[in-house]
Amino acid sequence: MNNTVMPTQTSPEKTPMRDRHLQLNDVLKLLIADGIISTDAAKKLTKVKAHRFGEPLERIAMQQWRSLKPPHEELTVDTLVKWLAGKLGVPYYHIDPLKIDMFAVTQTMSNAYAERYHILPVAVTGDKVVIATGEPFVRDWVDELSRFLKRDIEIVFSNPADVRRYIGEFYSLARSMKHAQARNEGAAQIANNFEQLVELGNTGHLDANDRHIVTIVDWLWQYAFEQRASDIHIEPRRDVGIVRFRIDGVLHTVYKFPVPVLLAATSRIKLLARMEIVEKRRPQDGRIKTSTNGKEIDLRVSTMPTAFGEKIVMRIFTPEVLVRSFTDLGFSDEDREYWDRFVTASNGIILVTGPTGSGKTTTLYSTLRLLAKPEVNVCTIEDPIEMIEPLINQMQVHQAIGVDFAAGVRTLLRQDPDIIMVGEIRDRETADMAVQAALTGHLVLSTLHTNDAPSALTRLLDLGVPGYLINSTVLGIMAQRLVRTLCPKCKQPDGVLDDSAWLALTRGFTIKKPEQVYRAVGCLDCRMTGYLGRIGLYEIMEMTPGLRDLTYKHADDSALRTQAYKDGTRALRIAGALKIIEGTTTTDEVLKNVPIN
Repeated sequence: MNNTVMPTQTSPEKTPMRDRHLQLNDVLKLLIADGIISTDAAKKLTKVKAHRFGEPLERIAMQQWRSLKPPHEELTVDTLVKWLAGKLGVPYYHIDPLKIDMFAVTQTMSNAYAERYHILPVAVTGDKVVIATGEPFVRDWVDELSRFLKRDIEIVFSNPADVRRYIGEFYSLARSMKHAQARNEGAAQIANNFEQLVELGNTGHLDANDRHIVTIVDWLWQYAFEQRASDIHIEPRRDVGIVRFRIDGVLHTVYKFPVPVLLAATSRIKLLARMEIVEKRRPQDGRIKTSTNGKEIDLRVSTMPTAFGEKIVMRIFTPEVLVRSFTDLGFSDEDREYWDRFVTASNGIILVTGPTGSGKTTTLYSTLRLLAKPEVNVCTIEDPIEMIEPLINQMQVHQAIGVDFAAGVRTLLRQDPDIIMVGEIRDRETADMAVQAALTGHLVLSTLHTNDAPSALTRLLDLGVPGYLINSTVLGIMAQRLVRTLCPKCKQPDGVLDDSAWLALTRGFTIKKPEQVYRAVGCLDCRMTGYLGRIGLYEIMEMTPGLRDLTYKHADDSALRTQAYKDGTRALRIAGALKIIEGTTTTDEVLKNVPIN
């Protein structure tokens, strides 16, 4: 019945005995035998005593040695664990909390038992429990645990530091969840319609300051920051609450909370965001400032009533995300030359277009940070203010008291501004005020929601802005998208690109097909996705005499687009094609994110 994986016994000298902790000398002997390190290097550590669980591998990793074998990898703890797992015939397992049902696995054994043997359950099925350990030779607990659980035990070898960390975190969170659920049980029932939902909001039984709820919310934030999440979604369902993180533009389901815990956590977040806790019938917006490792982080919080409760989305902003160099954003030298020419003009309108989540805010904040000098007055009207910037005068839209974008621009014009940023041009009145500001000698930056740069001109015409005013004020328009970038550590050559895919991208432009492209593979650094981070694709269109003539005549998108390409504008798909040539991203990723027009 016991389905354990035992290490391969090569020789008594090279392999430690069963039920004995991993010893530093044992590992060094195996590394020497495999030709990974030299005997002279090993001598530096042979006299070091390493008694703590997992310490032998950590001691070796501290030396920052590189393997003598190609490809000469650095001997990190993860590298050593993976190598040793293969050497001993034990499956290697990387602990990823996003893929583990921590509340199920922590039910298999007590915290004390896990701490005693330095083991962590990572998966549970009907007839088997997978146990991660950093001590592959200590097996005296296997038979006992298998009899108690009445399941087979599969042992996997993991980074000892990860085992230590997640034993503490998983069981701590599980305890907080259990206590929070017990404390709030009965405070809420499943809501099947809005009437019941509103009634639940008035019971007042949920304690947002309960220390267990505080622990759960704090841990949720901390883990989101560590995983580079851009958004946290907390979504109520009929019988459970779902937590999802958006990482590199893709949503990942992270946790499932019991409904009472979800409601208490929601109340905690609303309290910190200075929202009305008992108001569940209407959407609310707020913000929370927190910090981790000495770094300030802003959370923009939005709630929305749904059939089963309030859905919360928290967008995460850090200075590193919102204010970046243009090279990091993905600007080419040509893009930067165009953009610099626009933003150094004394007056006019510059528009950034693209759908939600395409990086418009990051581009604008990075630009404003560059322009905000002591001798310049930079003012913004935003809805909402994404991030507080000390060098900029920022104003928040408040529709309830009549402060909309148009009223905000009208106010800013009385504040002696040099540069004005309007969060979004949504209507004729706001567009007229932006034009008026540009005509009176101000530089105006704003956003529009259009598919590409030429469509922005049509959008302004549709809003009712006369063509001659557009021609007099608009300096340039930039459309943008974000695409995931290939992980530099694991991307691999993928042969020659298919002709049809390349023609779909470069249609109408002459760009040589690359001789070599790359594909996503997946490693620990990129969480096995093959992608790490995102970069921008940009379509920058300067207002030329040809475009001004067509705008004045109210030409359609197609005619404007043809003229823009003729005048030197590079389409978004061409920007994507150039990133493929550089080996930065893949064809599939570009085709998924850019309009093919």
